[in-house]
Amino acid sequence: MKRVYVNEERCLGCHLCEYWCAYANSGEKDIMTAFKLGKDATPRINVEDDGDVHFAVQCRHCDDTPCVKACITGALSCNDGVVEINRDKCVGCYTCVLTCPYGCIVIDKKNGGKTVTKCELCTDNSNGEPVCVRECINGAIVFEER
Repeated sequence: MKRVYVNEERCLGCHLCEYWCAYANSGEKDIMTAFKLGKDATPRINVEDDGDVHFAVQCRHCDDTPCVKACITGALSCNDGVVEINRDKCVGCYTCVLTCPYGCIVIDKKNGGKTVTKCELCTDNSNGEPVCVRECINGAIVFEER
C-alpha cells in the first residue's frame, strides 16, 4: 500500500503542507474562504520543528491500528490499509487521540471539538495523490510504496 513519507533532509519547515491540507479538507471551494475569520480549517499534517530539523507528521496508517482497536464506538476503521473516520459514529471521547503513537489524530475544530480528524490520504478530495504531497514545494513529502 502506498503511504506518505517525509524526507526530513529536504523539509524546509515552511508549513505549506499544513495550509494545503487544511484547505483541501475544509470543504471550501476557494482557499481564501477556508481561512476567513470564524472558519476552523484543521490540518491533518503537522510540521514538527527542532532547530534545523523539520519533519511533517501525519497518520502512518499503522498495520496494527491501535487507534481502531481503542475506538469505543467503531468510528475508526481500516479499509484497504487506510484508517478512516466515520464522523457520525464519533462521540468525541478522544481515546484514539490518546492511543495514537504518533499524535496524528487531532480534535476537529470545525464542529467545536465534538469529533476528531486525521489524515485519510485525501481519499475524498484529490485525484489519487494527497494534497500535501502534490503541493510540497521542495519534494520532501512523497506518496509511495516501500
